[in-house]
Amino acid sequence: MSCISCPISLYSPSSVARNSAISSRSKSKPFAIRCTVGEYIEAPKVASVAEPLLLNAVRGEKVERPPVWLMRQAGRYMKSYQLLCEKYPSFRERSENVDLVVEISLQPWKVFRPDGVILFSDILTPLPGMNIPFDIVKGKGPVIYSPIRTADDVAQVREFVPEESVPYVGEALTILREEVKSDAAVLGFVGAPFTLASYVVEGGSSKHFTKIKRLAFSQPQVLHSLLQKFTNSMAQYIKYQADNGAQAVQIFDSWATELSPVDFEEFSLPYLKQIVDSVKKTHPDLPLILYASGSGGLVERLPSTGIDVVSLDWTVDMAEGRRRLGSDVAVQGNVDPGVLFGSKEFITDRINDTVRKAGSSKHILNLGHGIVVGTPEENVAHFFEVAKGIRY
Repeated sequence: MSCISCPISLYSPSSVARNSAISSRSKSKPFAIRCTVGEYIEAPKVASVAEPLLLNAVRGEKVERPPVWLMRQAGRYMKSYQLLCEKYPSFRERSENVDLVVEISLQPWKVFRPDGVILFSDILTPLPGMNIPFDIVKGKGPVIYSPIRTADDVAQVREFVPEESVPYVGEALTILREEVKSDAAVLGFVGAPFTLASYVVEGGSSKHFTKIKRLAFSQPQVLHSLLQKFTNSMAQYIKYQADNGAQAVQIFDSWATELSPVDFEEFSLPYLKQIVDSVKKTHPDLPLILYASGSGGLVERLPSTGIDVVSLDWTVDMAEGRRRLGSDVAVQGNVDPGVLFGSKEFITDRINDTVRKAGSSKHILNLGHGIVVGTPEENVAHFFEVAKGIRY
């Protein structure tokens, strides 16, 4: 457990001395330390040096600093990615070709050395293998050619067999694992059932989600049938990614927060829990991260999924988020991506504020959403430099 309400002095001599004392005592036997609010807590376990820092942090082991990676760190803002897009203008070509996937995934690794290297892909990548044709059109985003809106439509949806449909994902993950070795954790990711259903019912991106809500509230059994197919498929996809090199997997439920809490409990939460339960049966040590943009109103419900890490967006104060989640769940985030347009001093202050509020255990430093197009690369470099210079 960690004392999430204790302030952390990131650079003070007293904190260094205290941590040195903790380190020396941890070699002999477990002990408890007292937090400023009077609660006695168990000391973190000593980290395994053979494992990537990110995995040690998620498991609650003692680490010297928070691991750091950024959502959407591969692509968009990097000049090297933009040049590659000029040569290969199709997103699906870039994300379905092993060599290109590896090259793009490693672009930020070669420049910034993050603690997590995430697969370059898309949450919609499994759709063709489920008999749902789609494309990603520049300037428009995802386009689902035959939206799923009836029971007959759902009946045509196949459950996903990743080995057959996306062998390039497994090959790319294997190569990435060989490239980064234990210097970083290789991250895979999938879309959550409700978010995937939102895309295929709406026919693409949406502002008001009227089509899927109409289906949910008028023909819930049809939506539940679709959600179950996505649930079974994404559980298999996570296992496939883990078997081919992914050391942690992030589940994106970006649109679940368009639901009211009562509807989230019907149409999203039970399916997330099914995925976690299924994966943990075969891969009990695989860390699973859940990200839901705008989840402030649902924070207390997220740990009931059984997830290992909750990624918070910037609309939730990190200290408050920690208290609401409880000490058993690791936390990721949650710097506003817009901060990276600020001065270097401003970026430094926001990083330190986030880390201070998150505490010294079970925290992965990240943005509260993906990097925004146009973000200066030198500011991203500064973000990583400051993050890696932090010491608890």
